[in-house]
Amino acid sequence: MAFFIGRDREARRAYGFDEVALAPGIITINPNDVKTSWKIKNLKFEIPFIASAMDGVVDTRFAAAMGKLGGLAVLNLEGIQTRYENPEEIYEKIATAGPEDATILVQSIYKEPIKEKLISKRIKEIKSKGVLAAVSSIPQTAEHFGQMSQEAGCDIFVVQSTVTTAKHISTQYPVLNFKKFVRKMKIPIIIGNCVTYDAALELMDTGCAALLVGVGPGAACTTRGVLGIGVPQVTATIDCAAARDFYFKKTGKYVAIITDGGMDTGGDICKAFASGADAVMIGSAFARAREAPGNGYHWGMATPHQNLPRGTRIYVGTSSSLEEILYGPAKLDDGTQNLVGALRTAMGSLGVKNIKEMQLVEIIIAPGIRSEGKLLQKAQRVGMGK
Repeated sequence: MAFFIGRDREARRAYGFDEVALAPGIITINPNDVKTSWKIKNLKFEIPFIASAMDGVVDTRFAAAMGKLGGLAVLNLEGIQTRYENPEEIYEKIATAGPEDATILVQSIYKEPIKEKLISKRIKEIKSKGVLAAVSSIPQTAEHFGQMSQEAGCDIFVVQSTVTTAKHISTQYPVLNFKKFVRKMKIPIIIGNCVTYDAALELMDTGCAALLVGVGPGAACTTRGVLGIGVPQVTATIDCAAARDFYFKKTGKYVAIITDGGMDTGGDICKAFASGADAVMIGSAFARAREAPGNGYHWGMATPHQNLPRGTRIYVGTSSSLEEILYGPAKLDDGTQNLVGALRTAMGSLGVKNIKEMQLVEIIIAPGIRSEGKLLQKAQRVGMGK
C-alpha cells in the first residue's frame, strides 16, 4: 500500500523485523521432528545459517568450525586474510584502537595489496579441514579471483557489493558480465546485494544459484545513514522471494534467497524465513563466538573505503563458543544463543515441518510486539529489555 508523502508523491510502506510477528496455526509439531536443511544447487546443508564475509567474523579456523557444525562461512578475498600472511597482529591492532582512530586505522590496514598466493592458500586451509569452502569478492575482481578460487578447490563463489544489479555502467573500469561469468564458472555463484523485485528478477536471469538480500541493515553497516539507501528486511525479503517464485514458475530454475543482515535474535531469524528466505547470512551473532578472529569486534565491509566509509567498527564482545551460539545451551536470556534451537522451536510452534512451509506462515503487523507486557524487563534491563 502506498501513501502520499507530499503533493503527487507516493511512497510505499515497508516493514522491518521489529514491526511484525508470526501467528501460530492450528497444529504444533515436536521441534525435534522439523527439518532445517536447505540446498544450493547440489550442495546440501543441515542448517540454513551462513556466516558473513566479514573480516572480524570469518577466517579459515572459523570457516572450518562453521562447516563442521552444518553451516557455511564465507571468507572475504578482499580483506585481511589475503593481504597479510600472519593477520593475528592486525586483528589485535584493530581491537585495541580507540573509537576515534578505528576507521582511519582500518583504512590504512586495507591499503596493503592483496597477495594472490594467499587466495589459494586460504582456500586450501579450509578444504584441509574437510568442509566446503566459500569465498567472496567484489564484481571488479570476480573474474580473476573466481578462476583462481575455482582452481584452488573452492565450492561456492560469492560476488558481493553494497548494491548489485545485472546492468552496471562505468567508464572507468571493465564491467562484469554476470551471465558470462556464471556460465564460465563450474561452481555455484551467489550474487548480492539487492532488495527489490525487479532487480532480483534480472539477477536471477544471470544463472546464479542464490541472491543475497539486504542493503544497510547490518549492525556494523552505516550505508542507510551515509547514503540514505535501504529497504527494511521483511519487505525486501518478501519482494525478492516473490521474484524467486515467479522465476521458478517461468523457468523451472530455483534461485535461493538469503536474507543478509539485520537479525539480532532468534526471533528475527524466524521472521526472515517466514518472509521467504531459504537461508540467512549473519555477522554480529557469530562475531561473538570464541572462534571468530575479531576479538569481540567486527566492522562493516565498506569501512575501509578511502573516501566514503559505509561501515564502522563495533564491539559485540565474546560470549561463548560457536556451537553454543548455534545449538546451545543458551547462557543468555536475550535470544542471541541457540539460534538453531530457536528456529526449530518456532517451526514446531507454528506447525511447519520444513523451511519451505515456514515461508508460508501468517505474518501480522505488530509494532508493539517487542514491548507489550515487557515493562519490567525494560526497567531491569533483562531479556527483551536489554
